[in-house]
Amino acid sequence: MRSAATLGGGPGIGIEIVDSGSTPQSAVAAATAAVAAGAEILVGPVFSAQVEAISASVRVPVVTLSNNAALAGRRTFVFGVTPAQSAQAILSIAAQRGLGDVVTVVPPGAFGAQSAQAAERVGAALGIRVRPSVVRSNAQGLMAALQANGPLPKAVYLPVADATLPDFAEALQGQGVQLLGSTQWSALDLSGRRAFREAWFAAPDPLRFAAFDEAFRQASGTSGGIITGLAFDGVDLLRILGQAGKLNAAGLTRPEGFTGVIGPYRFLRSGLCERGLGVLKVGAGEFSLIGSTSV
Repeated sequence: MRSAATLGGGPGIGIEIVDSGSTPQSAVAAATAAVAAGAEILVGPVFSAQVEAISASVRVPVVTLSNNAALAGRRTFVFGVTPAQSAQAILSIAAQRGLGDVVTVVPPGAFGAQSAQAAERVGAALGIRVRPSVVRSNAQGLMAALQANGPLPKAVYLPVADATLPDFAEALQGQGVQLLGSTQWSALDLSGRRAFREAWFAAPDPLRFAAFDEAFRQASGTSGGIITGLAFDGVDLLRILGQAGKLNAAGLTRPEGFTGVIGPYRFLRSGLCERGLGVLKVGAGEFSLIGSTSV
């Protein structure tokens, strides 16, 4: 994240990079020192416990890079790519393509539960059927579970990119269902995996993000990922608001929003963020953009 924040010679006049440490206490110490020195907005940190502690200790807006939507509020704005944003992007395209019957399959755990709940809410808003989620720690019995209440769905949403994902995809291969994925898939190398061929997944704006990722790779010697894109966009956000003299909640929630390397986004007064994403299709060695959402 530090490498991303300093990409291109940044971060810029009036923007400081401060180490938040590894505990809530160290994060609070860093944040309060920054505010005492004149900071009007804080971008970061990532981890929920640190964010909660900082938000209770300072009275300036905190733009966290976490994807935990529950942190929103009390001057805290959630900048990470949330399960709801992934679901909005992928299910919007699914609805446009006539895939009105979807099941979410997730492993046990908090992120899977959040992703399944987000898919149900988004599906209802889009007018498509999102069946009750299937929770499995492995692919055993998956097909039976999907057919427990009727025929197979038209699409299966696999938002969690952990060790269960390849097994779920292989179990569904050749079954005539469309595989759908979240932005977590963006960190994986799927081009050579036959089980993922023709699958769709939500992803950062490919044109903007590809240019950023290449610049980051040349500067740091490694591929970035969404978290580095967020760090870069966070610095750019501060630069834009600083130049406009609006380093405050009103500046953050301006109606026109912002455009970053992840894509367009707009903060809401609730502390949540609306975000436009692309939807990519996995091909034989390449990916193609099949749609995108805006804010």
